[in-house]
This record gives sequence, structure tokens and C-alpha cells, in this order.
Amino acid sequence: MIRRSLLSLGILAASTLPAFAHLNPEEHGSLMAGFSHPLFGLDHILAMVAVGLWASQVGGRALWAIPCAFIGTMAIGFALALAGAHLPFVEPAILASVVALGLLVAMAVRLDTALAAAAVSVFALFHGFAHGGELGSAGAIQFGIGFVVATALLHIAGVALGLAIPRISGGKIFARILGGATALAGLALAFG
Repeated sequence: MIRRSLLSLGILAASTLPAFAHLNPEEHGSLMAGFSHPLFGLDHILAMVAVGLWASQVGGRALWAIPCAFIGTMAIGFALALAGAHLPFVEPAILASVVALGLLVAMAVRLDTALAAAAVSVFALFHGFAHGGELGSAGAIQFGIGFVVATALLHIAGVALGLAIPRISGGKIFARILGGATALAGLALAFG
């Protein structure tokens, strides 16, 4: 069962090729361009699913509070980019978020929900700012709605995976393995 899950994860990772990372808003519309944006970048997928996995590990109110904090702060970052604000080190911070979130899952770090929400919010600001900087010719509102919905779905997938892993694998170790793999993938993206 674990081998099949790892194979599925590998296939998912291999299918996220950068050449197809963004739909053209003129051809597909701003909503679909925004929706597709997080789904075709490995850094986005890894970070968003890790947020959901970590929320499931923390449990309780964190199941919804951590993903909601991420989405809300991501929207603020998007608005800051649209307003022309300057935020340094956006890409390094995004790559650092993949590594850090992976490590939080790998070590099954249990923080108070408010502190955990604040931690993911720091990363979310950079993710949202990057989305705003990559808007191009897309309409801001439609693009924003699209990437918020896609991000929420990735968070939900992470939470669902985190809740299902103990039932499927008989223990929580597989979530920690996924966290470690996420951190290693983040390092590979950063130095690859």
C-alpha cells in the first residue's frame, strides 16, 4: 500500500512540468488561469498540501484555522502586489516555505493553533505576492478567485490525506515520510 502511494505521489510530481505552468488568460479566461496556476507548479502543490497535512497533524480547530489563515494572508499578499508594494526575497521565501512546511510535517510539530496559523501566514504572504506579480493580462478579481479556490482544494487534499493516512497505513509515520519528501523536494527545487 505504501509503495502504491509513493508511486502515485511520484507520478503526480512528475506531471507538474513547468512548461505548462500557466494558462493564457486570453485563451482560457482569467478565472481558469488563476485556478490552474497553483496546480501546475510543484512548489505550490507541495506547500499547499503540506499546509493541509500539518493542519491534520495539529488537529482540532487547526483543521480549518491553519488553511484559512494561509488563504487569508495569501489574499493580502496578492493585494499588496497589485498595489505595487515591494516585498524582497519572494522566490527564496516560497522555496523556503516548501522546505519548512515539509519539516513541520516530518517532525509532526504540534504548536498552538494561533501560533501555527501565524507561521503559515508568513509563507502565505509571499505566495500571494508572487501570484499578484504573475498576473499578466488576467483580470485581477477572477484570477484571484481562481487561485484561492485551487489553493483551498490543495489544502483540503492535504487535510484529507493527513486524516486518511493513519487508517490506510496503520500509523502516522507515512505522513512524516511525506513531510520529509516534501522538504527534500523543496531543497531540490532551491538548488536544482
